[in-house]
Amino acid sequence: MSKTPIKHLAIIMDGNGRWAKNRGLNRSKGHEAGAETIREITTYCASHISIETVTFYAFSTENWKRPKLEVEFLMRLLDTYLKNEIDTYQKHGVRFKAIGCLHQFSKSLQKRIAKTEELTKTNTNLTQVLALNYGSRSEITGAVNKLMAEGKTSVTEKEISAALQTPYTDIDLLIRTSGEQRLSNFLLWQLSYAEFTFTPTLWPDFTAKELDDITIDFEQRSRRFGGL
Repeated sequence: MSKTPIKHLAIIMDGNGRWAKNRGLNRSKGHEAGAETIREITTYCASHISIETVTFYAFSTENWKRPKLEVEFLMRLLDTYLKNEIDTYQKHGVRFKAIGCLHQFSKSLQKRIAKTEELTKTNTNLTQVLALNYGSRSEITGAVNKLMAEGKTSVTEKEISAALQTPYTDIDLLIRTSGEQRLSNFLLWQLSYAEFTFTPTLWPDFTAKELDDITIDFEQRSRRFGGL
């Protein structure tokens, strides 16, 4: 049996808060540990033979409902993460890309995101996408409205796909950590024929070794895309 390659991996990072609670720590410590895991997993993906894109669900449109202090901490953490990751991106040939309603972030954070995208735009080993203030229904609605504004009275699937914020490739494999088994409004269009893996591991405890085991399992799957 030939191996099934993974080109686009998507990850719903879940469990930072529970990880911290289990250790009697503030939730912020869980988010800090989770950021370290993003680095480890991105580095693994950059060295993987077939993975071209990894998309992380970092901050959803619904996450604004969290306590104000936690949201403010997450914004600072994102800024610090991007500032500190430049060396990692360059060392491993990673291009950074952000998707979502970025205009709702502070001007300084928007500049940080844009600067990171600019500094890494020529890297070709891997594209790391962070979904920030992202919601899939909003993305799809925005794509349709964009096409209508262009004068379209009817649209094709190909046109909608091209109008999305994520016109890379459809998702091959989705992983969600922490044992939860739902999509949470993440990449609904792009996940149409994705394979799913749900692991009970909390995100800060998720390792490159576990991801490697999951990718090996994925490569043995037979993907029929509705055929026989």
